[in-house]
Amino acid sequence: MALNDSTPTPERISNDRTIVRLPMLLGLTLAGGVLIGASFFGGTKGLNSIGRGYTKYKEILQLIENNYVDSVNTDDLVDFSITKMLEKLDPHTAYLNPTDAVAARSQLEGGFDGIGVEFNIFADTVYVVTPLAGGPSETAGIRSGDKILKVDDTSLTSKGVDNSAVYKAMRGKRGTEVRLTVLSKGQKPRVVTVTRDRIPTYAVDAAYMTDAQTGYLKVNRFSDSAYEELRNALAGLKQQGMKQLVLDLRNNPGGYLDRATNMADEFIDGNKLLVYTDGKDDRYDRKYFAKLNGQFEDGALIVLIDEGSASASEILAGALQDHDRGYIVGRRSFGKGLVQMPVQLSDGSELRLTISRYYTPTGRSIQKPYVPGQEGDYEKELELRSKRGEYYVADSIKNDPKNVFKTDKGRTVYGGGGITPDYFVPRDSSWQTAYLGQLYAKNIIREYALSYANDNRARLEKMPFAEFDKAVNLTDEQLSTMNKAATAEGVKFNAAEFARSKNYIRTQTKALIARYVYQKANKGGQNNEFYRVMNTADNTYVKALTLFDKAQELEFGPKAVGKK
Repeated sequence: MALNDSTPTPERISNDRTIVRLPMLLGLTLAGGVLIGASFFGGTKGLNSIGRGYTKYKEILQLIENNYVDSVNTDDLVDFSITKMLEKLDPHTAYLNPTDAVAARSQLEGGFDGIGVEFNIFADTVYVVTPLAGGPSETAGIRSGDKILKVDDTSLTSKGVDNSAVYKAMRGKRGTEVRLTVLSKGQKPRVVTVTRDRIPTYAVDAAYMTDAQTGYLKVNRFSDSAYEELRNALAGLKQQGMKQLVLDLRNNPGGYLDRATNMADEFIDGNKLLVYTDGKDDRYDRKYFAKLNGQFEDGALIVLIDEGSASASEILAGALQDHDRGYIVGRRSFGKGLVQMPVQLSDGSELRLTISRYYTPTGRSIQKPYVPGQEGDYEKELELRSKRGEYYVADSIKNDPKNVFKTDKGRTVYGGGGITPDYFVPRDSSWQTAYLGQLYAKNIIREYALSYANDNRARLEKMPFAEFDKAVNLTDEQLSTMNKAATAEGVKFNAAEFARSKNYIRTQTKALIARYVYQKANKGGQNNEFYRVMNTADNTYVKALTLFDKAQELEFGPKAVGKK
């Protein structure tokens, strides 16, 4: 029986679609991966050899349950022992308890059941950033800026309330009702009954034209709906006259393998090899080829990657690079070349077991080195890149000379540690300060942007974005008001650090205001206006727009440079 690549499979992802993450948070991609669906493991190979170990383990659990001096939760012991056992394998084989398995699955299955609000916690209070357009909360009359004081009998105003507590209170089976105690500005608290429903999640963050011929498309994960979203986005951009494209895969930790290959097929012509997998058991060996007439098989293509681009992102970038179809710009990718098969266990928990390695068309494994049982060293690898200057100096990238491969047109590429970009762009850390970090921690920027958007909504919603872009620019006086709000929340003002971060804070705030104003007008969960503003301060994006001559030369040859 063959593997069913379309079987929904989970992956833990942490992705804030609006706030630019600080550098070392990229370690979250460790939880990501390439997933291949299956509903079974066949055969009984090795059962006799593990029988003695199983008997011993069962005996120990029974002895603890019956004789240990204190009461213990044997389920917790089992979960702990499984987790420790898997640490002796590769860094990506993992065990998820039932709660984590459901949460992880919702990130890739296109949605979850809930009330349909984006919230923000500010000063120990839960604020509605925006209700999902057409969702259950908007239907019930909840608006941006409302405070949610209680969910049923659970208070959300206690000190230390966090995201997990809010998720637990708000999410639940679709069709069930939940009573929210809501406080709107200038009114008394009221109780609103909301019927939970399916809340969609999206893979394409943005798809817009930067000029008359250049499109920009950002993919945040390879989820269940990613391929369909990409196709729709490409079609829309082509209708607007797109001739060349920037495909942004930065901070994309992966997802379904077949979504990655289907998306590669949209850019690569003929029946070229896209990726292949190889494992101990040949049942899991597969070759994936291009087979469709893709929507953008011709035209200059630039692909943005960084150290947060992992697994499925690397499959797509690797296929485009090996076939000389895309010009890769940014920094070296994460380096995750293992494929997991998720198996749901009887209690709803899940085992994600590494069953094979994947290889790019040239035969590259991009898996970075690891030592089984030393996961801590593996997790520190991104930090080590920073210490040796790799994020800032191209020559600091240390490729293994034994892992040299040639692309279709004879260019040199490397395996054994991620995708090395064709053009390196250093990380811009000039604006990153401790003061900015404290503003993020206290949600000062988001809160100011939300208040500004709500106070000026009637005027701003009438503006086309081009007019908004010219009209809305935060003054020094407005930034001073934000700093005073931060001081009131316990953030000590630092003039020197604020000066370094000032322009970035101004851009970030304007981008968030644009998002809150225009989000309802966008379809498919895209935040085009946010990225239109934010990308102006993104040095990798800005540089990429100047490199289409190199992308054209890669695609069409030197004689084609300058032609459109």
